[in-house]
Amino acid sequence: MTRIALFASGSGSNAENIVRYFSGHEDISVPLIISNKRDAYVHERADRLGIPSFTFSKAEFDEGSAIIDMLRSYDIDYIVLAGFLLKVSQSLLDTYPGRIINIHPALLPKFGGKGMYGGRVHQAVVEAGEKESGITIHYIDENYDEGDIIFQVTCEVLPEDTPEDVAQKVHALEYAHFPRVIEAVVKGEDLSKFG
Repeated sequence: MTRIALFASGSGSNAENIVRYFSGHEDISVPLIISNKRDAYVHERADRLGIPSFTFSKAEFDEGSAIIDMLRSYDIDYIVLAGFLLKVSQSLLDTYPGRIINIHPALLPKFGGKGMYGGRVHQAVVEAGEKESGITIHYIDENYDEGDIIFQVTCEVLPEDTPEDVAQKVHALEYAHFPRVIEAVVKGEDLSKFG
């Protein structure tokens, strides 16, 4: 059984979607959710889903050892960032090389980098007059949004679309594709069939 820990900073809608997707899966489970915010709604979702969730401070994330100890205690194989806003520490990168996956709500390398998350991304896409946006699922490295791309899928941005309209389209792509792509990565499947 491959065991995934989810890291989330906010409401946790993607985290819940991933947990539900893998509920009862014969090969993959999600036994742990970790956050950097004690009041993040993801904790309520985790409680409802019957999954333990824990909060660590930014200093603990930066230092890494307490989080790595917890991940090891749960026999975690992969880390999936589902709306997680802190930079991943070098110690975590070293402990889980090529096994930390993130999703970004735009088509990297456009509209990525420090401070580009959530509504800020969709606002930038609309202001730039882009004709499409989408999601990028990628591995994490030491720089924001620069890790190797695993998968991208696009949605149309219409001239009359607001940032909220774009957000809705992007969220739909996240819910439809993120769990399936995680599954394919874990199982070593060919991602060219997705899209």
